[in-house]
Amino acid sequence: MSASTNKVLHIGLWLAQIALAAVYLAAGFMKISQPIDALVASGMAYAGDYPELLTRFIGTVEILGAIGLILPALTRILPVLTPLAALGLSTIQVLAFVLHLSRGEYSVLPVNVVLLALSLFVLWGRLRKAPIAARA
Repeated sequence: MSASTNKVLHIGLWLAQIALAAVYLAAGFMKISQPIDALVASGMAYAGDYPELLTRFIGTVEILGAIGLILPALTRILPVLTPLAALGLSTIQVLAFVLHLSRGEYSVLPVNVVLLALSLFVLWGRLRKAPIAARA
């Protein structure tokens, strides 16, 4: 891989990591901080059909995943956690896709697909093509 291609890939990966982190931080904070009724009113109908603890857990995992996408790569301390965070967020999206599909909530499926594609891109890129070296 040429130096310019490698640089473009790194930039693309960082942009994907930042975009994913922003989305998951916002979604996670919303899930852990708002009352369930407010979440249902905002369009998260499933939150009213499942235990509150599940919604709070998902929000917490989304926040931790967002942190895992950025902090290890940025500090170069345990950067292997970045692709693992991407794997975890990919898993969340597969589960979300299945949930929304089973509930007939088809309008949100494109969002799930885009988030899944971005997280798989980060997983592939940071694991295989452009890993971040740990601090020496």
